[in-house]
Amino acid sequence: MSFYRQMGKVPNKRHIVFRKEDESLFKEQVMGTKGFSGIQSILYHHNAPTAFSKTHLIGECKVEYEEQGALRPRHFYSDNVNKEPSDAVMGREYVLGNEDLLIGVVNPTEKMDYFYRNSDGDELLFVHHGSGKIETTFGTLQYKPGDYIVIPVGTVYRVTPDQGESKFLVVETSSWITTPKRYRNEFGQLLEHSPFCERDIRGPESLATYTEKGEFEVRTKSRGYLHAHYFEHHPLDVVGWDGYLYPWIFNVSDFEPITGRIHQPPPVHQTFEGQNFVICSFVPRLYDYHPEAVPAPYFHSNVDSDEVLYYVEGNFMSRKGVKEESITLHPSGIPHGPHPGKIEDSIGKKETLELAVMIDTFRPLKVVKKAQRLEDENYQYSWVEKKN
Repeated sequence: MSFYRQMGKVPNKRHIVFRKEDESLFKEQVMGTKGFSGIQSILYHHNAPTAFSKTHLIGECKVEYEEQGALRPRHFYSDNVNKEPSDAVMGREYVLGNEDLLIGVVNPTEKMDYFYRNSDGDELLFVHHGSGKIETTFGTLQYKPGDYIVIPVGTVYRVTPDQGESKFLVVETSSWITTPKRYRNEFGQLLEHSPFCERDIRGPESLATYTEKGEFEVRTKSRGYLHAHYFEHHPLDVVGWDGYLYPWIFNVSDFEPITGRIHQPPPVHQTFEGQNFVICSFVPRLYDYHPEAVPAPYFHSNVDSDEVLYYVEGNFMSRKGVKEESITLHPSGIPHGPHPGKIEDSIGKKETLELAVMIDTFRPLKVVKKAQRLEDENYQYSWVEKKN
């Protein structure tokens, strides 16, 4: 993150003596990115974060992609994923991916009985349905529908959903996720014309420090494999921390859309960026107000990016045949645009109540083989106008 936070107890200088009541030292951990030149935080533990008592390899967690087929638009019904009881990590089903990120969904019903950290990159969880809490080494965050939850690489956490139906859109990266550079000044502060600002961002709300002993499992994703590390102390034993690196939440309802007299291009909807991808939010907004404006997007060619849309709610103005929880992929190399009749239908409309998450990648996406069972095979032909 681009601004400083402090929680709990920390000494008045870095890397100095900081003792517990029994005069033993707290264990200082520097957690940062890009070596020692990126953003970082310093955490103070009761126990050494390196003190695991045993470890084993759980197994490979690489996904298998389909063979290359004809280039075409794709549509997946993510509401058809496995609904068996599971948690927010082990229940994930992936749909698309490349070298930079994995895109999937999960319907968490169970509390994680272990802790987890993704050591390959940052994660983004978009909460479509449900509420609950995420306990992390930096503190606890409460989540609700519409929340984007950003979890930095290496953060130890577990998710406890409340009772009821839950659904997350999941983006796992091999790098980082941050606010768009276009909306930040040289000091990292969000600019006046940004569609959201620091006041809209929620960090950890409380820091619970656990000193209990026992056996605690932390599952670590790294190098395409899942590893188990067991500790004889609770992993959330941090008494205090400060810095610029921590998990945070931005709710999509706080995104203030940028509108104009004529159609605005997708970059005005940008909410996050990472290495070789951006994430945008299509939210309820007023339409263009030029007297002859065409609110529906024009046909355009994806020359150098793949476009993914996750449909949250509302009637998406440029599409037919999609529904809530649908995922569409429009690959680079061929043009895409509104379905037949949608351009004419948009003329004269004053607003849209659609809500969707868009992910544009600058390297081609591949379809996960298991996701083929979710596919609407007729979507690719849905631009052919039927004759009366």
